[in-house]
Amino acid sequence: MIKNEIPLLEYDMDSNALVSPTHENMDLKLPGRCVFAFLGDYIESYAAEHQCKQVALFDSIARKFPVYTTEHKGAQLCFCAAPAGSAAAVQFLDWLIGYGVKEVVAVGCCGTLVGFPENVFLLPTRALRDEGASYHYIAPSRYVDLNGLAVSAVATVLQKRGVSYTECMTWTTDGFFRETQDKVNARKEEGCSVVEMECAGLAACAQFRKILFAELLFTADTLANGYDSRGWGKQSYGTAFSLALDAAADMC
Repeated sequence: MIKNEIPLLEYDMDSNALVSPTHENMDLKLPGRCVFAFLGDYIESYAAEHQCKQVALFDSIARKFPVYTTEHKGAQLCFCAAPAGSAAAVQFLDWLIGYGVKEVVAVGCCGTLVGFPENVFLLPTRALRDEGASYHYIAPSRYVDLNGLAVSAVATVLQKRGVSYTECMTWTTDGFFRETQDKVNARKEEGCSVVEMECAGLAACAQFRKILFAELLFTADTLANGYDSRGWGKQSYGTAFSLALDAAADMC
């Protein structure tokens, strides 16, 4: 274990933990490909409309998250709504990996730090680690890079469907209510163009577990000139989920 005065910067290289993500020993084998969707109630509505099969239930104490399976473009996929925040999202992702998931496309909205309009698609290639969960999965560093193969798979789908997008570096933070003007300015100067709450943690977990992971973002609120919640990107939900399903089906 690498010690540090600041507990979050300590890192234990032992890959074994006292509690396994599969400690419940459920009789469950999920498809290898998964869409992990920060799209709220849209996922349950989609599953009901398309008669998708619920195969599992992740119990996060605060809420139970159904996991569904479907066939898309000839591939077996699972998908689920994802909880907000790095710690909760990483716990759920690690559980999914434990039960068989090997390729993941996360999808959700982000805040923009620069002049992007609402409902613009972005593809993060790097995340600034201003959250906590990632530090329990990979050694301390300022950034985590997303898997190039996974990012390319999503980019290919966007290009095939003629969807305009921008590659970006994202600022992943735990502190939604601590995004000060000085922090926003500093992140912009460093090269971050958007902010969200999960990407760095999910990418670190995926790297530790040796699976493929990419995330598709779309702009919602903005901090570019003060704060404006705008429409929370809700017009993009259907398109974003459809793109993520295509990307997950094509990922290998």
